[in-house]
Amino acid sequence: MKKFFQEFRDFINKGNVVDMAVGVVIATAFGAITKSLVADIIMPLIGMVTGGGALTDMKKVLKEAVIGTGTPEAPEFAEVAIMYGNFIQTIIDFIIIALAVFVFVKVVEKAKNIRLKKEEEAAAEAPAPAPSNEEVLLTEIRDLLKENSNIKQ
Repeated sequence: MKKFFQEFRDFINKGNVVDMAVGVVIATAFGAITKSLVADIIMPLIGMVTGGGALTDMKKVLKEAVIGTGTPEAPEFAEVAIMYGNFIQTIIDFIIIALAVFVFVKVVEKAKNIRLKKEEEAAAEAPAPAPSNEEVLLTEIRDLLKENSNIKQ
């Protein structure tokens, strides 16, 4: 059992698991913001354009509800309707969320590219490191060996 918890702790401490958890939390908050944007700002405007009612209330009734006593002689039937307004709102929600995610990803990618460009510029501007003492000595030995081999020929 102790080994199980050790493995679990090692798994949790991996960077990608923590990054994924942060992503889930941010996505949940982002989803709530987007949902509020759609429900509280955009849909009332669309409702005004479509006649003042809520878009989700738009429907095509196929069969009216029958209200009875619930007995076999007078049964109760629920309304049968195609709720196209709700479908349209779901499509609008999806488009707005997809647009928001697209813009967010573009901003993150641009920031990432700017950071990488700065790192590349900094690396290009940095002078080449001086050779170590060992490299200098080995270069001298190589040069002396070349000179000695040229003299004998």
